[in-house]
Amino acid sequence: MEIDRAVRGSSDRRLRTKYDNAVYVVQRAFALYPFEEVAFSFNGGKDSTVLLHLLRAGYYLHKSSSDGEVEMNTIQNCPVRTIYFESPCAFPEINLFTYETVSTYGLPLETIHSDFKSGLEGLLKERPTKAIFIGTRIGDPNAVGQEQFSPSSPGWPPFMRVNPILDWSYRYTSIGSIYDTVPNALLSDSTTGKSFRPAYMLSDGRLERAGRTKKNISSVSSNGTNSTEVEQTIACSASIIVVGDEILFGTVEDKLGAGLCKKLHAIGWRVSHVAVVSNEIDSVAEEVERCKSSDDMVFLVGGLGPLHSDISLAGVAKAFGVRLAPDEEFEEYLSQLIGDNYTGDRNEIKCKNVVILAATNVDELETEWGCLLDTQESGLVMAKSFVSKHLCTSLLDVKIAPVVAELCIYFSDVYIGCYRISRSGPLVVSFFGKDNQRVEAAAEKLTNSFEGQFSQVDSCK
Repeated sequence: MEIDRAVRGSSDRRLRTKYDNAVYVVQRAFALYPFEEVAFSFNGGKDSTVLLHLLRAGYYLHKSSSDGEVEMNTIQNCPVRTIYFESPCAFPEINLFTYETVSTYGLPLETIHSDFKSGLEGLLKERPTKAIFIGTRIGDPNAVGQEQFSPSSPGWPPFMRVNPILDWSYRYTSIGSIYDTVPNALLSDSTTGKSFRPAYMLSDGRLERAGRTKKNISSVSSNGTNSTEVEQTIACSASIIVVGDEILFGTVEDKLGAGLCKKLHAIGWRVSHVAVVSNEIDSVAEEVERCKSSDDMVFLVGGLGPLHSDISLAGVAKAFGVRLAPDEEFEEYLSQLIGDNYTGDRNEIKCKNVVILAATNVDELETEWGCLLDTQESGLVMAKSFVSKHLCTSLLDVKIAPVVAELCIYFSDVYIGCYRISRSGPLVVSFFGKDNQRVEAAAEKLTNSFEGQFSQVDSCK
């Protein structure tokens, strides 16, 4: 009861809304399923701890509505079956906190010493379990496609996953096991460089897993080449999707797509595809669906805002089969950076490898691009830069065509493109690649084939 009273007395309107939605899900679950067939998955983490107290409040409200007026001291705790998957890899402090919490709030605990799937199979065989409260949030890796009530995935024991805090946000750092967790460097005290600030002081909630380490991968390939050098040689690829009926009608010229091409090229990325689509959810979804699996990243501009034609977010969500939810960690992060000038409009939104930009002109794109390059989780990595060489000639296309065709075969790692600014003007042949020696060799072979017929120009303009 004290939880419900405290939240409803809070001046934080967003907290009250989140709380109301969460406890409604809790009450709904208690109304749908027999209490003895409902369980709560608790692991001592911040999400499940928040969920524990929401369960207490929701249980109080459920009993109040079903049993009539309840005395203040009648219901203090929620005696829901609690399951804890204890792991030998967990930090001792986490285990201690878990057992202390269970004791404090009178939770009937069932400890399982196996993996999650096997443990659930055994649990459901021993006792009927129709629903399990889980502290999943929309930003978690396993949250894709989930709703407040989501049946378990195919191949898993059948039960209903109940996610009361799916849309909740936080600003903490994430702890894994003793083998894959190090102090989050983003919480390091800048004055000493040795101590760390409390986890709730993490300014950007999207970086809560920055303290998780990754398994080491050999840095030397089988032929003795350093893998980092190989990765830098290979260009990352990107697609650009421009949303705008006004472009298709011919009333507005697209400059953002061209601007993005230049910026991606400048950091060593290859643009494989640029498309302009109409302001329709299905048009955006189909294009995103096609590009997101073929390229490292997809950039989408246009169609972002509150108007009826601003359907980019819905189109991306449909392409991934997920629902829209506010990214409050990002909003809070931006509000801290921008201060009083922050209006709630996002600079960029990212869903897996798709980035939606809010820029409407090249100046705004310049600002957003700088933010993307400075953001660790944007997915943009600086690849090895392209080198280029441009030659021009007055020779006819048909004259040089056979030689250029042979060059494309022999120098397959170099892009060779030809175009004319006008039909009567000179022909420009451009060479792009990651290896300067290969680019120079391809250009030299062409000039040697037509001695005195080619001259170098500074750019392809």
